[in-house]
Amino acid sequence: PQGCPGAGPYPGGPGAPYGHPPGGAAPPGEYIHAPPPPTLHPQIQPGPERNRSPVRADGALPVPPSPTGCAPPGVDPEAFAWFQAVDADGSGHISVRELKQALLNSNWTAFDDDTCLLMINTFDRTRSGRIDVYGFSALLRFIQQWRNLFQQFDRDRSGSISFSELQQAFSQLGYNLSPQFSQLLLARYAPRSPDPSIQLDRFIHICMQLQSTTEAFREKDTALLGNVRLSYEDFLTMVVTRML
Repeated sequence: PQGCPGAGPYPGGPGAPYGHPPGGAAPPGEYIHAPPPPTLHPQIQPGPERNRSPVRADGALPVPPSPTGCAPPGVDPEAFAWFQAVDADGSGHISVRELKQALLNSNWTAFDDDTCLLMINTFDRTRSGRIDVYGFSALLRFIQQWRNLFQQFDRDRSGSISFSELQQAFSQLGYNLSPQFSQLLLARYAPRSPDPSIQLDRFIHICMQLQSTTEAFREKDTALLGNVRLSYEDFLTMVVTRML
């Protein structure tokens, strides 16, 4: 199994309740979360070489370490090399802790724990809390796509997404959301600041959960009206299954 192939438009257009955010498919298998769109070679800091720069000044990946052995069928050799570098304990799987140690934002902060857990759960085909080389290979492409979008929406090239940039991002992704909702997200996910903004990890987290909960809502909103009647338990079930 490989990657996040394909993208399907959501029903409706820009004037519909949900617009048409990009969609994607993860490798075959059982998943805890339905994965949303895009992919990336993140800024990776290889396990055995913590002191080397994880990314060149032009944003490209450094040359990956030389792999030990041949890549499994269907796995890109470069992804396999990074998998071996990130798999610090040599278990043949990547844990949340190992993934967190490997991913950096543009300000050199480590990826948020919750984001790493969400991504591991997305590509964890066995519900073991870890991903194998196939899941890791797909995850690299997934993050690269998200970073491409992040850089597209980061119009001032600051390395973070501001309020106005987040509003524009939601609009271009097809979500019809109020400025008040964007402010709420920044208050929840951005460090406290007079001019709050979010790094790549939080951007991925927000977009993944937004798509997941939108999909859950659309299952109830069969007429695509943008509103539904839910019992209290239905609401809690939606939150528990899609956001936790």
